[in-house]
Amino acid sequence: MCGICGFTKTNTDSDQILKNMCNVMAHRGPDGEGRYLDDNIALGHRRLSLIDLEGGSQPMVRSTGDKTARVTSPARTLDGAFCQDKQSAAARGDYAIVFNGEIYNYQDLRAELEHDGWTFATHSDTEVLLVAYLAWGEAALPRLRGMFAFAIWDKKTHELFCARDFFGIKPFYYTEQHGSFIFASEIKCILEHPAYTRELNEEALEQYLCFQFSALDETFFKGIFKLPQGHCLTVRADGTCDIKRWWRPSFAPDHAHSEAETVQAIDETMRESVRYHNVADVEVGSFLSSGIDSSYMAACLATENPAIHTFTVGFSEYEGECDEISWARELAQELGISNESKHITEQEYWDVLPAVQWHMDEPSADPSAVALYFVDQLAAKQVKAVLSGEGADEFFGGYRVYETPLENAKLSWCPKPILRAAAKLLRGLGIRGANYLERASETVEDWYYTNANGVAFSPDQRARLLKKTSATMKTPQQLTAPVYAEASSLDEVTRMQYLDLHFWLVGDILLKTDKMAMAHSLESRVPFLDKEVFNVAASIPTALKVSDHQTKITLRQAAERAIPTDWAQKQKLGFPVPVANWLKQDKYYGLVKGWFTGEEAQRFFNTDELVRLLDEHKAGTRDNTRRIWIVYMFLMWYRIYFVDRKKPA
Repeated sequence: MCGICGFTKTNTDSDQILKNMCNVMAHRGPDGEGRYLDDNIALGHRRLSLIDLEGGSQPMVRSTGDKTARVTSPARTLDGAFCQDKQSAAARGDYAIVFNGEIYNYQDLRAELEHDGWTFATHSDTEVLLVAYLAWGEAALPRLRGMFAFAIWDKKTHELFCARDFFGIKPFYYTEQHGSFIFASEIKCILEHPAYTRELNEEALEQYLCFQFSALDETFFKGIFKLPQGHCLTVRADGTCDIKRWWRPSFAPDHAHSEAETVQAIDETMRESVRYHNVADVEVGSFLSSGIDSSYMAACLATENPAIHTFTVGFSEYEGECDEISWARELAQELGISNESKHITEQEYWDVLPAVQWHMDEPSADPSAVALYFVDQLAAKQVKAVLSGEGADEFFGGYRVYETPLENAKLSWCPKPILRAAAKLLRGLGIRGANYLERASETVEDWYYTNANGVAFSPDQRARLLKKTSATMKTPQQLTAPVYAEASSLDEVTRMQYLDLHFWLVGDILLKTDKMAMAHSLESRVPFLDKEVFNVAASIPTALKVSDHQTKITLRQAAERAIPTDWAQKQKLGFPVPVANWLKQDKYYGLVKGWFTGEEAQRFFNTDELVRLLDEHKAGTRDNTRRIWIVYMFLMWYRIYFVDRKKPA
């Protein structure tokens, strides 16, 4: 885990520019820094040492494409010494790589490559990745098992090859400015390059209001893009850039396997994935919450390492039945493993918001990102890598909203126009049930675009809120339509899962996972988001994933092999954060109102609408928590990146 950056079209100032880019992401790699400059290329790296602590420094350079070529590195330790000798550090080879992530099956790939005659100078997964690319080219990508974002420079062709992992676990941002291709693990690195002029992308704001995260490939910074998950990119010598998709998730329900066989396959694959994700030359810990995902994962890790450390945070406001800490402590005692915990205070939560938004690069309105910041902080005091449970919901049908199509099916006998008329009537009378009837009259493509449905702004609300909108502003349905089209042959629940893999998972869940962990120089590993785990999950029929009253049916059964039934079968809580109650207090009502009527708010929004949201919430007539938070976080982020233009104190 680390941070990477670089650019083409170098000049006499390039080393200082590269150094500035590396410095601003020092939190991603406190163990060392590497900078590589050669003809028309600059590559930078900040290292968090986890595998091959002595030999895994980057950028890593290979003299030629021959199977026995020499490998060097221009990296330095924090005391300024070269990681290798000065001669090696000065070497300029035909190929150079910077890599962020982990290749968990690197030992298997190395054995295969050695059998074919390739030699290795280090014990790192970075060298295996570079050699795999030299041996197999782009075809190496689907053979990798891990999380990755990397760039490989070919000096002979003056081409830069970049790629991002299957699910978008690791970030990769890029821009093209005045003939220079600039890339980095974090947007703030690109902002250090003088070729880029900072400009807000207001189209991103439009979609953010409906999705609660940055939903476009183009970021909130005009001209800076995210390389989509499962895509690769080649920058050619003539300056042209080609992007292609190298992997697409494919759901193929297999009805030939029994429920028991499915449970067995899940358990075997998850235990194997945890074993792979435990590969490191440092201790690997685990998060532990009240949920099934982290509980099952921690239990699997405990079989590999009974001395593991687990980490939990919660809020004293929820102490009792929905308190994360109480549940985690009880399970840790049951499993015989250690658990460190922390109650986040109200003041701590509010004080850290600017730091969270700075680290996120783009505005994030997920209140749980702050809780994640604190549990990462807690874990980083004892370990350098930690397992986390992201991806289980999207793979195995964990969200309660996935039950909706099955609930709607109970009304399939009723003509759609009648359902829509009844919904309109109930809404006009203020009677509950209008949303249920309305959704029953529609397909998922009509109403579902992320977990923010119903709590973020609707397109109509967005139009009333914004002072101006683009002529080409898309509805969420228009934005999600191409993705839904790819999954048109699947049932409604699986189509929702497919959509979440492309929007919610990569845009919200994984982004906060990476950025909050890296804020504390911690590697977050996600065993559920493994290609082999996905292959099993993608073969499970919907009836073995979700019913009209239960989620993750077969995953829960698999988890029962490792954790008590009470944990495996408990309902999903998410991660409750008491923001809704805080916003009703005079203290925070006044604080947010100041932001909602301030200069930045007046630039973008009809502030009367913002104040109305606050007043409704404070009076208890409507829960506007998420909508308030969406705007509040944007305004805070905007001030940091476009007004103050510096890291918050």
